[in-house]
Amino acid sequence: MIETYYAGAYWGVRKESPEECGQRAEVMFNALRTVDPDFAHWLKLRRTRKEALQHPLETDRASLTKTLRRRKDRMFEDLGFRLDGWNGADGHEASSFLMTVGCYSEYVSNACAFTLPSAGSDNKEGPNAQRVLTATVLSGLVRAMAVAWDPDWAIATSHTHRELLPTPHPERLWGWVTYYPDRVGRVPPLPAPVRMERVEDKGTLFVLTPERFTASNPEHVALAHRVGELLGRAGLLGPPRH
Repeated sequence: MIETYYAGAYWGVRKESPEECGQRAEVMFNALRTVDPDFAHWLKLRRTRKEALQHPLETDRASLTKTLRRRKDRMFEDLGFRLDGWNGADGHEASSFLMTVGCYSEYVSNACAFTLPSAGSDNKEGPNAQRVLTATVLSGLVRAMAVAWDPDWAIATSHTHRELLPTPHPERLWGWVTYYPDRVGRVPPLPAPVRMERVEDKGTLFVLTPERFTASNPEHVALAHRVGELLGRAGLLGPPRH
């Protein structure tokens, strides 16, 4: 079975202008340049690859603000702005992102989500997947999103593991790499080999395993289950504390 991975940051109602969202996006993209070459350059999505290669996504604040202003929902102002992009790599070696920001509708959440490289149909990974799907790179990606967007939670994990989590899902998920801000509660001590680190003065990021986390590894799944129990007892999987 080919296990695919994603990363995303999620937060609730937050009305922000294109300028404010552009500033946050610039912070994220600047940080991502130092995380991995896969995240250094982005293209606007177009109908064909040839067309997209002619339309780089400028990630300075002024350009992002201009792009976000054009991507405003024309019918429902409270749905904020959408922005997407692709790194130009081929097939399963590609990374892409989709963000909905500045949204203040009670029915739609703000999010910044990344699709990550994966193995191909022959179950062989290319250099991008081998490099990106590591604890170091994904920690850097989650940290960049956390600092820029100040989300209610952020995660990088496999789609398969997400499907193993309790149903109905709690307010916040957890996985291979997870971030919670202090406002939702303090992360309790977690068992080895979990590594925990502070993200500035904002919150805590933790990594379940230094090697690649897989839902096909019973030890990884058991560790994730144990961590989930501890997070639940600490009140981190329910609604934010006020």
